[in-house]
Amino acid sequence: MNVLLTIVLAVQILTALAMIGLILLQHGKGADMGAAFGGGASGSLFGATGSANFLSRTTAVLAAVFFVCTLALAYFSHSVKPAGTGSVLEGAAVPAAVPASGAGAIPSTTMPAATTAPAAAVPAATPASGAAQIPTK
Repeated sequence: MNVLLTIVLAVQILTALAMIGLILLQHGKGADMGAAFGGGASGSLFGATGSANFLSRTTAVLAAVFFVCTLALAYFSHSVKPAGTGSVLEGAAVPAAVPASGAGAIPSTTMPAATTAPAAAVPAATPASGAAQIPTK
């Protein structure tokens, strides 16, 4: 099944690139005005009839192939079952313990961990976080 998806995806990419090239080669609607004033198509690569039929038909065929590949990829993407059926958040890492607020929460390289103040020694008036930490005048 994985090989089939890779093949369909490769065909879709090649078809898209070929369509881009063919669309860029085609003349716009205003290009026929130049032929009326002496820029005839008799010296073109595709002959006196011009390249409109060949390029437009090839573009239509490539568009149909691209559309079929897109539908096939959409169908196969819904038929393949995901490996995990649970939530992404279920596999999230458990956050580390939140340090106490105040002086004990500030990491220090000069003081050993045993000399930091425990959470009970922090005054109760010190807010943990949020808007209460903004000083008032």
